[in-house]
Amino acid sequence: MSSLDLNLIVLIILLACGIFSHNSAVTIAAAVLIIFRLTPLSEFFPYVQQYGLHIGIIVLTIAVLTPIADGKIAGDTILKSFFSWKSLLAIAVGLLVAWLGGRGVKLMSNQPDVVAGLLLGTVAGVAVLRGVPVGPLIAAGILSLLIGYS
Repeated sequence: MSSLDLNLIVLIILLACGIFSHNSAVTIAAAVLIIFRLTPLSEFFPYVQQYGLHIGIIVLTIAVLTPIADGKIAGDTILKSFFSWKSLLAIAVGLLVAWLGGRGVKLMSNQPDVVAGLLLGTVAGVAVLRGVPVGPLIAAGILSLLIGYS
């Protein structure tokens, strides 16, 4: 019998947390990684690790820009956003969040030991506080400020 695979157990726990918290992103991600880990697909882990985050950000950016591309947000609405204090504040918050996300990507890439804590905090926030699972990068960005990582 093989030795205890702690990493697989962590993935199974994350899968269970995702199911329990109704967090489909964590559930699907954990399930896919479990499948990768238990099959010959594990040879692709270096590629997933190297390119996965960037591909995910590209897909997320496409999703965010789709309302502009399909015309659901009209050009004049975009122009008007520069004249409303709420929209200007939204632009400033968007800039802050993007900056924090960039710091988060850098922190998560260079200090992978914090990833588990960030994921557990995000899953707990979804389950307990009824949050939305979009926070790991921003959480990592805030963490980078708190721990003085640059």
